[in-house]
Amino acid sequence: MKDKDNFNKLFYGYLWAFILVALSGCLGNVVDGIIVGNLVSADGVSAINLSKPIVQFIFTLHLLINAGAGMLVGYALGRKDEREASVLFTRALGLSVGISLLLAIVAGVMLPGSVAAMLCSNELIRPLALDYMRVLLIGAPFYVLMWGFSTMVGVDGSPRLVSVAVIVDNVVNLCLDIVFIKFFGWGITGSSAATVVGHMVGIAILLTHWRTHRRLLPVGGFTGLWQSVRRIVGQGAPLALASICLTLLLLSANTIILSSAGRTGIFVFAVCMNLLQVYNLFLSGTCQTLQSLGAIQIGKNDHEGFRTVMHKALRFITVSMVVTCLFVWIDPAAIARLFGATEADVIAECSHALRVFATSFIPFCYIYVLMIIYKLYGQHRMALFISLALSLTVIPVLWIVSRVAPSALWYSYIIAYAIEAAMIFVMHKALHVKFSIPER
Repeated sequence: MKDKDNFNKLFYGYLWAFILVALSGCLGNVVDGIIVGNLVSADGVSAINLSKPIVQFIFTLHLLINAGAGMLVGYALGRKDEREASVLFTRALGLSVGISLLLAIVAGVMLPGSVAAMLCSNELIRPLALDYMRVLLIGAPFYVLMWGFSTMVGVDGSPRLVSVAVIVDNVVNLCLDIVFIKFFGWGITGSSAATVVGHMVGIAILLTHWRTHRRLLPVGGFTGLWQSVRRIVGQGAPLALASICLTLLLLSANTIILSSAGRTGIFVFAVCMNLLQVYNLFLSGTCQTLQSLGAIQIGKNDHEGFRTVMHKALRFITVSMVVTCLFVWIDPAAIARLFGATEADVIAECSHALRVFATSFIPFCYIYVLMIIYKLYGQHRMALFISLALSLTVIPVLWIVSRVAPSALWYSYIIAYAIEAAMIFVMHKALHVKFSIPER
């Protein structure tokens, strides 16, 4: 009984820490949307939504490098191989800094106008989008480092410190949002600047982890560099591919909805995507806990321990999704007003769309968790298939519905996820998949 209580405490310690980590990625956008909608304009909310493919792309870099490395570090720590864990941490840190700096220089300093033009076709919204995107791109290294350090510090046994760092990060972001926009007069630029400064403060707090912990220390040398990079990228590839597909989906959906439903439609879609951020709080926390603790149990070759982690993760994501969905269904109009909607027809359309999307995101979350389970069990083909199909099934469905039945546009997501669930079932049976812990 005592061992069970200790395991529960460990699981929920990781879970709530990683849920708070997710806040650093999504709450910044949600808070930005609410404050910008009330202090700048409804077009500002649309501009932030049109910028989300950039945030998603930066998050893809994190998944490719740090999420993959985090699983490998968990495997190594489970085997008590601290040297291997340190090497993987060092290589992941170097990749994170190098790639994110390159992105900041090329896209943020040299080509921000081209990026804004590519993501926003509306001339009224584009100047706002450019102001928001420029700072976001220049601050890309701080996004990647905040997420990366959070993952590694959590895996290294300090989820509480991660919680503190993320709470402070978001408090700083919230306060500076108001200061920069309202008192400094920076407009929408102040919103993205506040998010970057918040991440800088969070990183500073996470670095205190190494005052007392000595397992994941930077290791010099280039021996086995290419092999380590291949392992890191290979481990994170399915998650990164899912994120790349989601980036493509955001780009495609913004284009389709902006062309077929205009400024009102893109505002409604922006509010719905902010709702997805709420789901992502629980989804991201659940998946990172499953990855970290699950990888450690697999490293120990503890099949029952891994099954316990998996069952707890599935139970938590189910409860959190049902509660969130019910909350949205009760009063969706309040959510629309929260983001600055004032016209009756816009509020009505928002209410309808939010109820549909609240239901649509439930199969999305289950499919994503299933991808993590396949990955941890070594079923790489299934994980890769899900990562590709997770978003790509939505694009053709969205395009067809926008042409054939535009009044049913908001149902495109749930139709696509139902199709994908059927495809996963068929492929699982065709490949005769069996769940067993792979050899390490």
